[in-house]
Amino acid sequence: MAGMDVVSMRAAEQAWLMRAEARADAFRRLLEVDLLRYYAIAGAMLGDAVDAQDAVHDAAVSAWQHFGELRDEARFAAWFDRILVNQCRDRLRARRRHPIVELGAGGGIIDEPSIGDRSTAIAASDAVERAMRTLDADHIAVVVLRFEADLTVPAIAERLGIAEGTVKSRLHHALQRMRSAIDGQGEGR
Repeated sequence: MAGMDVVSMRAAEQAWLMRAEARADAFRRLLEVDLLRYYAIAGAMLGDAVDAQDAVHDAAVSAWQHFGELRDEARFAAWFDRILVNQCRDRLRARRRHPIVELGAGGGIIDEPSIGDRSTAIAASDAVERAMRTLDADHIAVVVLRFEADLTVPAIAERLGIAEGTVKSRLHHALQRMRSAIDGQGEGR
């Protein structure tokens, strides 16, 4: 650049800035297309809205840092799904290392009086949420991608970078474990 005059340098800077802005706009547009779906996936995997927002944010930062590595913009959703699922897995693994203990009625917390009759839908949802907590991160990922994101087995395999047979096996074992956990919850009542 030593031989460039000031006008040429300004023109080169201006061209670089325009390319950078176009790249940032493309990334933003691609992310916004499925943003609600990304929040739903993270929320289903993590079971906490704030944690889900943080996971989507962290996944977006990571995706932006590696956006230049994406060869085909048409594959953005699958690429981002993989980054997001890995972010959620990391968070779930960290939770296992530092578990939060819930205190029940015997733990010194005063029970609030119940307000009306709880619907069976809420009870079923609670049972599924508790059953999901019995799974490890890899099993949660396949269950959420199958039932929350409504992806097929081949699409899940592609996003997670595993064989279709592994997806099927994880789904089978996860659902079996969830059924056992739900049956066990019913017995404890």
